[in-house]
Amino acid sequence: MSDPTVAPLFEPFRLGALDLPNRIVMAPLTRSRADHATLAPRQLNADYYAQRASAGLIIAEATQIMPEGQGYAWTPGVYSDEQIEGWKIVTGAVHAKGGRMALQLWHVGRISHPDLQPGGGLPVAPSAIKPEGQAFTETGFKPMVTPRALELDEIKAIVAQYGKAAANARAAGFDMVEIHAANGYLIDQFLRDKTNTRTDAYGGSIDNRVRFLIEATKAAADAVGADRVGVRLSPLSPFNDIADSNPGPLFQRAVERLSELNVAYLHVIEGETQGAREPENGFDLATLRKLFKGAYIGNNGYDPALAAQRVAGGDVDLVAFGRAYIANPDLVDRIRLGAPLAELDKATLYGGGAEGYVDYPALNAGAEAKVA
Repeated sequence: MSDPTVAPLFEPFRLGALDLPNRIVMAPLTRSRADHATLAPRQLNADYYAQRASAGLIIAEATQIMPEGQGYAWTPGVYSDEQIEGWKIVTGAVHAKGGRMALQLWHVGRISHPDLQPGGGLPVAPSAIKPEGQAFTETGFKPMVTPRALELDEIKAIVAQYGKAAANARAAGFDMVEIHAANGYLIDQFLRDKTNTRTDAYGGSIDNRVRFLIEATKAAADAVGADRVGVRLSPLSPFNDIADSNPGPLFQRAVERLSELNVAYLHVIEGETQGAREPENGFDLATLRKLFKGAYIGNNGYDPALAAQRVAGGDVDLVAFGRAYIANPDLVDRIRLGAPLAELDKATLYGGGAEGYVDYPALNAGAEAKVA
């Protein structure tokens, strides 16, 4: 028997070019299970996503737009023919189950290590400022290094690559793309004054620091249509050693500019990534919702009750669930039935094979009968 308290999550929704059957989104989740030689997805990845195709929308894991964009071992790309063909297997499997799928486009910037860079080069960033933390390489965790500041012509080339990657994603069968501008990666590094000390057109003023985000998003929108593009932001999160001295005006301006591009949605990590929803010295996230004329996806710390409450109240249009989707391939059914959620195995989150990836069981008939 369905749980009536979560009924708002099961209302259909028009998201850009797509009709979604429910308001439940699978958030992008790095799992480091691409082919080790080609960084292409494979049948194992197709099985994983197909198990979760009942989501209103699947946003596939962060995927590097170019070799220099990689920051973790065995994460997939979308820049080679082998990778595009691999993603076709994934999107085909999801579509066969009636699902819809976006690809998150990613450049990690300074959150990398020479072991993960072509020719062992330095990671790149807006400015040569070393991040605190360790990089996940093929031989284990290693301290991150001081990156190399990008030249202007390199910035233009990366912007163009966002457009190329969006086109590659559509060629691979994705319905939409999401620009990853959150969690301390390259676009976020341009936005924040802790990581961007440039004195050219990409640094200094808020409009200058927002420039790279807008150019990358526009490149993707020009390639595939604005109604097939979303953007992810994390205005209050310190993840990956990121910060800004005055995030309120910065992110309000960023959202105003994104709204002008008519992109389909804004996907916001509300609070600290995987942490508190309302950290100290935060600002009113509702302001971003008001400034953006497209759809708003809320993310971070949601349970079904909070998700339903915020959808019903108009605070969000959709809700993205992250780690709950790892151990619950049938999360939509579990929410509908009010069934308990399975716990994930942290030991199998990154790397490896089928274990902890495609072997989490769905509800069986006995469990459904018990809930009913």
